Amino acid sequence: MSQLNQLRAVNVRPGDLHVTRKNILLETTLGSCVSASFWCKRLCAGGLSHGVLPRGPSEIASGDPDAFRYVDLAIRHLVRQFERIGAAREEIQVKLFGGADVLPVLSAREGRPTVGSLNCRTAVETIQDLGLRVAASDLGGTRGRRIQFWVATGEVRVYRLDAWKELES
Repeated sequence: MSQLNQLRAVNVRPGDLHVTRKNILLETTLGSCVSASFWCKRLCAGGLSHGVLPRGPSEIASGDPDAFRYVDLAIRHLVRQFERIGAAREEIQVKLFGGADVLPVLSAREGRPTVGSLNCRTAVETIQDLGLRVAASDLGGTRGRRIQFWVATGEVRVYRLDAWKELES
């Protein structure tokens, strides 16, 4: 059995995030939600968020666990956590995933943005606002994703899920 298969895995649930300097596997499953993975090679530190909605209300405290439900606030919290352990912004490798339109929605047909597309846009804008750059991304589309992030190496694997199919009556 390979060493990667023997690692302790942490499932990052919707509205949550996890930051660690341990050699573990961070995993999550995404539909319209967006995850940001942060990795600093020098510190062997990794973090993964699972934002459900694009932007949080201004009155929510940044350290409040409810803030992690929001793509922008979760990303900002990840940056603060990495800076707290000594990472400089230029050495943080950021990867973005998710934001799919996994269910057929009327708003997409009417020209209004979907939650998935708003989550994608918010993630990219927040990263740019913070002076970070995206090393890799897999955003949008119509298929959900399963994400596996190895903190020791910074490797992220993306598995596309089957497309949603409307049941015939």
